[in-house]
Amino acid sequence: MNGGSITGVARPRSITDDRLIEAAQRVVAKVGPGFTLAKVAEEAGVAVGSVATRFGSKHGLLEAMSRAGTERAVELVRGVSADAESPCAALRTALLAVYSGLGDPETAANHLGQLGADIADPLLRELVGEHYAALERELTELVRDAAGTGWCGPSPRHAARVLLATANGSAIDWSIRPGGEFAIRLAEDVDSILRSWYR
Repeated sequence: MNGGSITGVARPRSITDDRLIEAAQRVVAKVGPGFTLAKVAEEAGVAVGSVATRFGSKHGLLEAMSRAGTERAVELVRGVSADAESPCAALRTALLAVYSGLGDPETAANHLGQLGADIADPLLRELVGEHYAALERELTELVRDAAGTGWCGPSPRHAARVLLATANGSAIDWSIRPGGEFAIRLAEDVDSILRSWYR
């Protein structure tokens, strides 16, 4: 036996939910919605039972991933925007940071494939809605800060919704028709919108 596991996989005495969720995210990036708890366990270096016991099922793991993803995205937006040199730069940097994890087109397609599967499930769709609502709230505050002298754009909430929709659309388009780095494409799209909102 190895570390108390009959499968030959070492079983750490203590493994956090965060570590298992991070492993699951890496697996989704590699294989998309067809991932299994066994693959997640292999990625995390634990026995399958460790994942199943913690989350109950693949669906339970997806719920935990969604909630953790929302918390992480909000923290990321607040962190990068606090360090930005101007309110407008904070808004731009926050959007780029949230979508920086898409990686290459194949990884982006796998993440988007999982998003499609989530949307087909009522509970997961609700969690996806909460995720985007949380991002919209954060972006609305950043737009309020950026909408100073010369602003001729829409209301902060409407502007945040447009920017979020643009980022989502750019991600889908890039995963299907890749060309260059996604960060550059998204920056160009966001900049063109922001420029149009200032006199």
